[in-house]
Amino acid sequence: MGHALCVCSRGTVIIDNKRYLFIQKLGEGGFSYVDLVEGLHDGHFYALKRILCHEQQDREEAQREADMHRLFHHPNILRLVAYCLRERGAKHEAWLLLPFFKRGTLWNEIERLKDKGNFLTEDQILQLLLGICRGLEAIHAKGYAHRDLKPTNILLGDEGQPVLMDLGSMNQACIHVEGSHQALTLQDWAAQRCTISYRAPELFSVQSHCVIDERTDVWSLGCVLYAMMFGEGPYDMVFQKGDSVALAVQNQLSIPQSPRHSSAVRQLLASMMTVDPQQRPHIPLLLSQLEALQPPAPGQHTTQI
Repeated sequence: MGHALCVCSRGTVIIDNKRYLFIQKLGEGGFSYVDLVEGLHDGHFYALKRILCHEQQDREEAQREADMHRLFHHPNILRLVAYCLRERGAKHEAWLLLPFFKRGTLWNEIERLKDKGNFLTEDQILQLLLGICRGLEAIHAKGYAHRDLKPTNILLGDEGQPVLMDLGSMNQACIHVEGSHQALTLQDWAAQRCTISYRAPELFSVQSHCVIDERTDVWSLGCVLYAMMFGEGPYDMVFQKGDSVALAVQNQLSIPQSPRHSSAVRQLLASMMTVDPQQRPHIPLLLSQLEALQPPAPGQHTTQI
């Protein structure tokens, strides 16, 4: 963990005794900023995520996000390079140093293609979906759920491999809700931490006695698959028009017909978008189905029966 941190000369910082040069801003959210920095010790680019911490709870949440990253050493989950907390008077900033992905996010790729009137091919979709599922499988195997899976939270590596990021909404996979107070608390948490147009139906109106499990991620994965197939999430327009997403997700999704997609991929999407979470598949089953659908590697021949 990085404790030694200082702003040295203009535009450089030191984290873990290594100096990084500020290059440019990459983006900002409500209480966080992301900067592009260059490691002067290795010449590599990194993304420096700075989270403004107004209270002790903010510091604990930032520390927890760093801890979540450290749980995994997986090619489809973003690794943490360094973490430290910096004092700014009475306030603090939590700094997460992360690898930089020049290709950006899956959403950037979807938008880029859409601007040209194109979409991802089915082979590309299946390859991306496989990597996303493997990342989710690793998260679920540790007893956690991502809870905020969406195309803007999936980075693309140099070879096009998907890498899950933004682990700040992760929590325990299986939550036993016992009583209306706990149900409302979870519902309020989901409203703040789970993006509305990718949020599972069971998180909009949490029942007083129920079990919420990792299959909220499977619903979100279905929304991501839909976005890869059609260029936008299934409920993006519902939200943008100001209509009720909470109401829309209670009905079985109508999947548009398209010659670009096989019936197998449409069936896969339909299973992920099952409104009843108890009827929704777990990731291992989806993985086995996906692996069977993968196109043969170059040089391999398939025998048709």
